[in-house]
Amino acid sequence: MKEKLTTFIGDLRTDKRIISFDEAATKQAVILKLLSILGWDTFNIEEVKPEYSVGGKSVDYSLRTAGVNKVFLEVKRIREDLEKHQEQLLGYSFKEGVKLAVLTNGVTWWFYLPLYEGNWEQRRFYTIDILQQEPDEASSKFIDFLCKDNIVTGKAIQNAEEIHKSRKKQTIIKNVLPEAWNKIIFEGNELMINLITETIEKLCGYKPDSEVVKQFLSEYRDQLFISEPPPSKASTSNSSPIREMDKHPRMTKGERTPRPEFRIPILEALIELGGKGKVDEILKKVEIKMKKSLKPVDYEKLPSGIMIRWQNTAQWERLVMVQDNLLRSDSPKGIWEVTEEGKRCLPNYR
Repeated sequence: MKEKLTTFIGDLRTDKRIISFDEAATKQAVILKLLSILGWDTFNIEEVKPEYSVGGKSVDYSLRTAGVNKVFLEVKRIREDLEKHQEQLLGYSFKEGVKLAVLTNGVTWWFYLPLYEGNWEQRRFYTIDILQQEPDEASSKFIDFLCKDNIVTGKAIQNAEEIHKSRKKQTIIKNVLPEAWNKIIFEGNELMINLITETIEKLCGYKPDSEVVKQFLSEYRDQLFISEPPPSKASTSNSSPIREMDKHPRMTKGERTPRPEFRIPILEALIELGGKGKVDEILKKVEIKMKKSLKPVDYEKLPSGIMIRWQNTAQWERLVMVQDNLLRSDSPKGIWEVTEEGKRCLPNYR
């Protein structure tokens, strides 16, 4: 199941049609296929009940076992704003006593424990984004929460409750914050650019062009880049929950291989591949070229548990190289491509 699901999610990530799916296409191409892989008989309406009626309205799917509603699943079209639909879904779930609810647009999946106390956000215990998370990680979570066997045995609810109650998630969030910050900085997140633009206008009365803000972020990217989570300010007492569960030791400066050292190997790898290539094949060549310089800490997983440290560093250097016009910014997803400027500059970097 795990292998088949991982392959399916990987295929979805590379399917450019997914962004144009309407609700019907999302249900057919994503939802029902995924449920089938997870062990549900999608042709049995007593097991996967479509348009289940609740108080004169309906929820898209009710996943049932032995005639009992176990999961309510509401589906929206791709790019639909899920925020405005969660109250209705959780209202349906609470009314019917359903312990697990899912709201999705096929790409983003929000998982809820509807019968728990708190607002809608507090009842949402996990999010899967199939375009952002690694397929292997996403498939593991789908199995944990939606696999038919886990639903039948009650293991799915146990898994959900463990995540909801665990204080460890706060440590994970804290450790992933630098990754999120770096992603926003290097990708020129539109919301941040708008925020900076609006703040400048309030301070001086003039509204800058967005390109000026992007140039500022580009010039100061090294100062803004966070290589590791900052040391915890929490008490050193043994009773501190952050300290108790923080199992990722901090690195001292100079321990990991610096990001700029990846520039030459990336350029060389691309030249050897004819100017462009898939991320995996490029990183394989980069690893070979940097075998003597990569350190043990470079091979550790990041605190998020999703990516190896040196691979993440290479990805950030790739973003910097795009801003430096050494790599193309308009390459297809999953493809890196050197520019003519990159080819000309390679001898100067050696």
